[in-house]
Amino acid sequence: MATKVVVDLRSDTVTKPSEAMRASMAAADVDDDVRGADPTARRFQEEMAALMGKEAALFVPSGTMGNLVSVLAHCDVRGSEVILGDDSHIHLYENGGISTLGGVHPKTVRNNSDGTMDIDSIVAAIRPPGGGLYYPTTRLICLENTHGNSGGKCLSAEYTEKVGEIAKSHGLKLHIDGARIFNASVALGVPVDRLVRAADSVSVCISKGLGAPVGSVIVGSKAFIDKAKILRKTLGGGMRQVGVLCAAAHVAVRDNVGKLADDHRKAKALADGLNKIEQFRVDSASVQTNMVFLDIVDSRISSNKLCQVLGTHNVLASPRSPKRKLLNSY
Repeated sequence: MATKVVVDLRSDTVTKPSEAMRASMAAADVDDDVRGADPTARRFQEEMAALMGKEAALFVPSGTMGNLVSVLAHCDVRGSEVILGDDSHIHLYENGGISTLGGVHPKTVRNNSDGTMDIDSIVAAIRPPGGGLYYPTTRLICLENTHGNSGGKCLSAEYTEKVGEIAKSHGLKLHIDGARIFNASVALGVPVDRLVRAADSVSVCISKGLGAPVGSVIVGSKAFIDKAKILRKTLGGGMRQVGVLCAAAHVAVRDNVGKLADDHRKAKALADGLNKIEQFRVDSASVQTNMVFLDIVDSRISSNKLCQVLGTHNVLASPRSPKRKLLNSY
């Protein structure tokens, strides 16, 4: 009996671990990572820190925890404020954790269509010194690269460094939600450490386009990671023989970063093909990485109905709004 072939375009989070990942997990040398004794976790964290050009790294169960730990480490006084995009993942899709658990106030700045925030708007959002009686205290700026809700757009190193200069000149920290930072690196042809050089911390997801089954890594200074390790434990993210997961993550980085360019090529080809269907419209020029936004221009078709019909043909996709759907989403 023939195996049913399913084309799954819902998200790069549905990737399955490769045989090489499974084999590495089975063979991993492990110990108690909460005690800092897991050799595979230590080795992977050291590799990631070096790759990202930072002093230290910490494996965490998810990208959401990675961002939360990072924000709380930088904003360790309740009533702190973080400047971030109004269409950013941290602000929209992480359950308000920075406020709920950290007492951190979000100050949103409008995201442009390319995922950036206007430099002047960032500066204007920084609270003036001496306003502590009335206002939260600005302590952090967050960027997202690639920017998901903008369709996987890439933030350039030059833009990131401008924001980094603003942060430094005002005594603030800069965190990058780099869930898909390797996609940005490949698409821009810029080494990943160059893209994050201006950042004080970066979260990097290993379980999206890189295909590992679980996990993210946060990187930064040794002092930052020391604080992050305590916060990870507080949030329930301290795991024991985590080398089993870090072994798969190591294979993901080793084997799959080089495959991202082909993912981007396929996304572009899909966008070009969809543009030939009169009921749809895709800005194919804006497809930079592994996401494709599809606008439905036929008033008789809703995104939910289209996804249902596609499902009957073994094609899975995600609706984003009544007339928009996203292929390869969060």
